[in-house]
Amino acid sequence: MQVGLIDWTGGYLTAQGCCGGALTALGASLGKKQTWELKVIRKCGEQTVVELWGHQGQALWVDPDGAVWCAQPEKQGQFLLEVHPSRTWTLQQAQSGKYLESDGEDVFCIARAVTSQHMWMPQLAMHAHVVLFNPHLQRYARADPELSRVWVDTQVPSLEECSFILRFRGGLYHLETANHKFVSRSEKLVQKPSVETAFHLTLKPGGLAVLADREGRLLYPHGSRGLLCLGDSPANNEEWFVIRRCPQWVSLRTRAKRYVTVICDSDVYAGSREVTPMSIFHLKVNSRSKSVQLKGINHSYLAQRDGKRVLANGCCREAKTCFHILWHYGKIFLRASNGCFLGTVPVGLVVARARRPGPSEEFELRLANRSFLLLRGCYGYVGSAPGHEVLQCNLLEPDCIELLPCKHSVYHLQTHGKSFWSLTSEKTFQTWGKFGLNFCLEVRGNNRLAILAPNGYYLRGDREGALMADSTEVTGESLWEF
Repeated sequence: MQVGLIDWTGGYLTAQGCCGGALTALGASLGKKQTWELKVIRKCGEQTVVELWGHQGQALWVDPDGAVWCAQPEKQGQFLLEVHPSRTWTLQQAQSGKYLESDGEDVFCIARAVTSQHMWMPQLAMHAHVVLFNPHLQRYARADPELSRVWVDTQVPSLEECSFILRFRGGLYHLETANHKFVSRSEKLVQKPSVETAFHLTLKPGGLAVLADREGRLLYPHGSRGLLCLGDSPANNEEWFVIRRCPQWVSLRTRAKRYVTVICDSDVYAGSREVTPMSIFHLKVNSRSKSVQLKGINHSYLAQRDGKRVLANGCCREAKTCFHILWHYGKIFLRASNGCFLGTVPVGLVVARARRPGPSEEFELRLANRSFLLLRGCYGYVGSAPGHEVLQCNLLEPDCIELLPCKHSVYHLQTHGKSFWSLTSEKTFQTWGKFGLNFCLEVRGNNRLAILAPNGYYLRGDREGALMADSTEVTGESLWEF
């Protein structure tokens, strides 16, 4: 869980320098130096023992005289975290019993009595595109565009309607649906954010959160259908949600325009001309082995079996559920554990028998639960900024980039105002193009994209702030969290 910590003056806890050192509370906004990874060590009743790790892989540490530093991993400090009714946190050093505090500029740890200077307001630092899971109901929230309401009734968040955007403005949160409407104090979704869509967020370690309006009423599921609306008396902690990253669900289509589909529980065919629930898969990427797994909505994984068949009856720990992916201008080849590539035979059966990939082994990979992207790179979000004619990559708030899927596995990228991205002679981007350009999206990790621009280069975030299309290979600056 990644958070920013805001002190009583509105300043963010900030790691100074690139190699550790002292901390301040002078950060004006949530950037890399203000982002802290919260690691839970153990539970102690109502309190939780945690460690705080900065963006350089260094831990928060308190020396004997109360000075607070970012130190090497062997010097990490443990803190008792307590969540208060005011939604603020206190962090008490486990060894000395002293509280982390700020005077508006410096940060130290010297007092054992709690005052306002020891209170820290957490702000979620995770990517803004999320899903909301209710542990009490064991269900995900889902926006209903027809009834303009939100239900907590979905077991698997494979639909785009299960995704939300968390907008943080003025210390409050606005919950935006995938069709860009907002959850409001009434039971209905509304078109624009306002005081009626602003909620306080109480945050606990593990991504647990409660949303409340300005009068203290809580947002939680009601009735047998789980209608999400405000109330005063939730039972059994049903007001708590786990905020998770929106998972990447994909479809695979052959050159014959048939979707890979699970039928009869485990048989895998490329037979359907339309996307169905059984033809979408959760694409999970192993960052160590660079292999991928494809899990269906029945929770089973595609696996290469004896006789070179592919069946949807695998489990996550099986080696035969791991495939190596080769990208080719938005299309992919999948190599199974037997060294052969997945392909189809004339009856549509999916098998792993080709030693070299050919037309029958080529698949078009599409994002099945995304009609838009929120791109975040090394320096921030991608979007338009006042005073800049070209797209920037260092923004605090994301712009919605609408995805228009086209033939041959390419996408057009469109702004919310319905104009297209255009490429300049300096390899930067503007947002008032009249015609769509062809972009190829390559999923290179869990919620990580590389984007191949129409000039043959990958999109890259420049340290100076401009979004460029000039990278010949996929590097850290050309990987985008989406």
